[in-house]
This record gives sequence, structure tokens and C-alpha cells, in this order.
Amino acid sequence: MATSELNSHTPDSVRLVNGTSLCSGRLEVKTNQSTQTWSSVCEQDFDRQDAEVVCRELGCGAPVVLQGALYGNVEPPMWTKEFQCGGHESALLDCRSSGSDRTTCSPGKAVGLTCSVQVGGGDSRCGGSLELKHKGQWRPVMDHDSDWSLKAAAAVCRELDCGSAVSLGKRQESLYSSVWRIRSDCIETGSALRTCVDSSSSSSFLHLTCSDSVRLVNGTSLCSGRLEVKTNQSTQTWSSVCEQDFDQQDAEVVCRELGCGAPSVLQGALYGDVEPPMWTKEFQCGGHESALLDCRSSGSDRTTCSPGKAVGLTCSEPDAVRLVGGASRCAGTLELKHKGEWRPVSYYFAGWTLKTAASVCRELDCGSAVSVEERKESSGRSMWRMWSGCVESGSALRDCAAPLSSSSSFLNLTCSDLLLQPNISVSSSVVGVSEEDQQQGFQVFWGSTFTISCSVQPQYPGGSFQLSFTSSDSAHNTTQPAVNHSAHFLFHVAEPAHQGSYSCVYQLHVFSHNFSSESRVLSLSIMDPRPLIIRATVLLLVLLLENIVLYFYCRASRGQLPCRQKKTDPDYYNLGVPAAEGGPTEEEGAQGAE
Repeated sequence: MATSELNSHTPDSVRLVNGTSLCSGRLEVKTNQSTQTWSSVCEQDFDRQDAEVVCRELGCGAPVVLQGALYGNVEPPMWTKEFQCGGHESALLDCRSSGSDRTTCSPGKAVGLTCSVQVGGGDSRCGGSLELKHKGQWRPVMDHDSDWSLKAAAAVCRELDCGSAVSLGKRQESLYSSVWRIRSDCIETGSALRTCVDSSSSSSFLHLTCSDSVRLVNGTSLCSGRLEVKTNQSTQTWSSVCEQDFDQQDAEVVCRELGCGAPSVLQGALYGDVEPPMWTKEFQCGGHESALLDCRSSGSDRTTCSPGKAVGLTCSEPDAVRLVGGASRCAGTLELKHKGEWRPVSYYFAGWTLKTAASVCRELDCGSAVSVEERKESSGRSMWRMWSGCVESGSALRDCAAPLSSSSSFLNLTCSDLLLQPNISVSSSVVGVSEEDQQQGFQVFWGSTFTISCSVQPQYPGGSFQLSFTSSDSAHNTTQPAVNHSAHFLFHVAEPAHQGSYSCVYQLHVFSHNFSSESRVLSLSIMDPRPLIIRATVLLLVLLLENIVLYFYCRASRGQLPCRQKKTDPDYYNLGVPAAEGGPTEEEGAQGAE
């Protein structure tokens, strides 16, 4: 269980400054109560047992990192005694001390201390039920419905030094017990856990899972950032990874381990440059492993990493959002998918506005938000609660989702890009209508009858179509009701004034709102057939004249020119053809030959 100790009083003699929380920083001790003077402590005068006392006095867990200059250098004045704690004392100034022979402290030797917390009740020290110790008593943290999100859990994981937040859930008990309630909005501002606690009672306890050995830092969401690997569990040391020691298969393992989708961007220095120390092995993942440290690795010959080569990784968001139960994909109850499960989002205490809903509409590629409404339904389904402020801040929807046991109040959204795009086409009574390239448009003959048709796929009954026309010198609109999801605009006589651009705008009133969707633009040109008719007439006249001239010419030549084929020779010499009347007989022909 994730834990953090809280004392019933605020220490007035020790403090940690310049740290990331109230449980980390450079150690300072109050040397004079009257002048409120604070002094730094030199690392040589402070040991592990002294650190245990300080962490306990501050209401934190056991010390995990004790190292000089972690949180800044020595600040004057300096504490001039050596602490000799046994480790069981309740306050540092209760410990014995002896005079130190140091009047100065070397640079980099001011005590830097990080007190950690312990985790149990889960599969690892970074997963389980969150607990806090207050007034010497351990209590679980209340899972206050709708109050926690992965974004808040990420702050807890950071304080636990456990990497990124992976999942958030609840553990239900049959009986109520004393619990601590942590205000998630307080944590998200960067405040330490112990400053955000109220006492309460509940039977529902917060259960969270953090990544144990990998994390992404300085990213824009929980699924992006510079990759760091925990190289030492005892000292909680995190190391950057050099780009040359990491590939796409390694990235797949990291994204899966963090509960994110597939890797989409793998590029050095996307989220900051190399931070020391550096990981000194090359990962050799097959891509199927569940954790990066389960992968094989080999020693790397790199002891440094070039600027701009620290692994920056962006994993795709694993979740999906959808609107269901509406008349189209851009209207209905908002649902979020997490870990393979679709759950509706609760409207109860959501505080959603059109501004909040706009983020969902953009993600769905559905335009802008039109309405946010509540839908009542008796249901025992598990749900999500999404804080409107978190969504509006630009965080991923996954980061803003908190589990909710059940609710009868569902969040319904309607987005503007509700209607399908209508189609536009043209037809004509004359065969000469031509559709060349879509960019060149359509052509109809001048004087012909043509029709422009608007239609849309069946989606809603009713509505109307507006035919919008624009040309170089005019523009006008004509509207007809939609009949069977279409409308036909008839033009009896095509004229040059009809030449221009046309589009169909489908208009509909539904869900108490007006919606519209526009077709592609159709370009129409009017073709004058008179030049074609004149050319065809001239061609026919020329052909006719040529035939007349040829006829009279042949008549005038009396058949002497090859205008008409002479048939004498074939008739006389074609064997088997009877002799014509008055012609020579076969016998006469033979005599003549003699």
C-alpha cells in the first residue's frame, strides 16, 4: 500500500528546503528560536540514523536518499555540531550532539535528504491501497467518488518516487472505517500529500498502481516525456537512457508497461536533454515483455551521451472516446474506454460547459460543441467522472478520468458536425451534358433543360436543401424541402446566366438545434451549340456539292472516264454466261478465230 507518515504537529526546529515536496530537500536546523535563524548541516556531521529521526519528525516515511548538494549547495550560516542520534528519537534536537571541528563545509556537502514512503498490498511496492500515517495511526485513503483522476495519482506516484501513474481504482469493504480523504485538486497544485488531508469515514478505499522502474518526465501527458529508468531500488536513483541504446521494440515495452498505447514518436531531446546519471546498458527487448527491466541487455560502451540524444518517447493515448445512443456518431452519451472497457461518463457534479465539451468534439473530429445535457437512467454500471477543469487545461481525457461506482446521471453531448455531407449532381435533357474532370466541372448546352439534384444518406427525416449559386457577378439561394432525403432543382432553359458554382446545403432542426452540412462545389458551364450547328451544316453542304459536281461531270464525259465501269469485256469473255441477243454463237466465234 502506498503510504506516507503524518505527524500531529508541525516541526518547528527542522525543515527541508528546495525539494520537490515537504519530504525532500536540503536540511536546515533552527539554531536560534528568538532570531528564527536557520542553518545548513554538513554531510559529515549527519548519518543514516540522524536522517531517520528527521523523516519521522517531518511526518514522512523512512529516508531513501542521503546525499550532499541534491537540493542546492551550503547556505550560511552552518550548523557546527555533529548529530549522534540513536534513530529512535522523535525530534532531531532531542539527539545527543558533540562539537564539530568544522567551521566551513565544502561545496556539494550540504545534507540533501529524501524521505520516502513504503508500498504494500499490491504486486509491488508501487501498487496497492494508498495509506497515510497520522497521529501514529495508519489509515487507508478514501476513494471519494469523482474526486481522483490519473493526473492526481501521478502526483502521488512522484511523491512515492515510483514513476508514472498507470491505473486508478478502488477497493470496496463491507464496513465503514476511519479513513483519510485527500483532496485531489490540492495535490494537483503541487502540494505535498500531508497538506491535503481531511479526516473522514468510508468503506471504499483508493487503489493505485504506479510504474515501478520506468517513468516519462517533462512530457505533455502521462504517456509522453523523457525516459528514465530506476537503476537502484535502495537509493531510488533514476537514470536517463541514450537514444543509441533504445529502439522501437524497447519503446513498445515501455508504453505497455505505462498503460499507454503503441509508441508514436521516438526521438532524442524531445522532452529535455540528458540528465545524469546515465543508463549504461543497451536494451534488447523482443517487444513482448511486460516490463523494460525484463528485457535482455548488454553492456554499452557509452559512458556519456551526446547532447540531444536522451530518449524522448511519445506513446499514443490508449483510450478512446465515443458518443453512443444518439442519432449520429457526433451526438449521444459520452463513453470512455480504459483497459479494454467502455464506461459512460457521469453528468453528476461534472461541471461541464460547452468549453469543456469542445475538447471531446475536437477529439472526435466532430466540430464544435452545441449542447451539454443530462440523461437520467437507472443503471448499476461502473462509470467515469471527468473533471471539467482538468479537460479544459488540455490534459488527455485519460488523465482526467476517475472511476465512479455507479450513477443514474449520464453526460450527453451534441457536436456541430452532426450531419453527413450531402451529394450534388447534374443531369440534362440533351445528351451533350459532359462531366470531365471534377475540377473542370460540368457542361450543358445552351437552351437545354437541366436539373441539379441534392441528396443525402438516410439519417434523419425531414430537413431541407438549399441550392447555393455564385458567379462572377451574382449570387442567390433557392430552398426546397427534402423529400426522401433529396431535392431536385429544375432549369427549363439553360442560359449563360446559369454558369457558375453550385453547392447543396442540407439544413435540419434536431435536438432543439439547427444543423447544416454542405456538399462539394460543382462548377457548371453553359455551352453555345450554334457554332457546332453552323460547322455541321457547312460540312453537309460541301459534301452535297461535291457529289452533284461529280455526277454532272461523269454525265458529261459519257462514260469514257472511270466514272462508270464498262461491262462489255466481262460480258463477252465471262465463261458460262449466255450470249446476249444478237451476239455471236460459240460456233461463229470459232470460225471467226480461223
